[in-house]
Amino acid sequence: MEPMALGFLDSLPKLGQLGLIGGIITLIFGIIVMIFPKILNYLVGIWFIIIGVVALIAYFT
Repeated sequence: MEPMALGFLDSLPKLGQLGLIGGIITLIFGIIVMIFPKILNYLVGIWFIIIGVVALIAYFT
C-alpha cells in the first residue's frame, strides 16, 4: 500500500502554471500593499484561502 504523500507528489506537475500565476498575483499584491499598507491583512488572508483551496483541489483530483 502506498503512503498518502505519494498521491500528493503525483499531483505536483499539474501545478506548473500555478507558479507563474502565483508569482504574478504576489507581485500585484506587493505593489498594492506598497500603495495601501492597511490592506495587507485582507490580501494575505485572501491569498492563503486561494492557495489552500487550490492545493486541496490538486490533492484530491
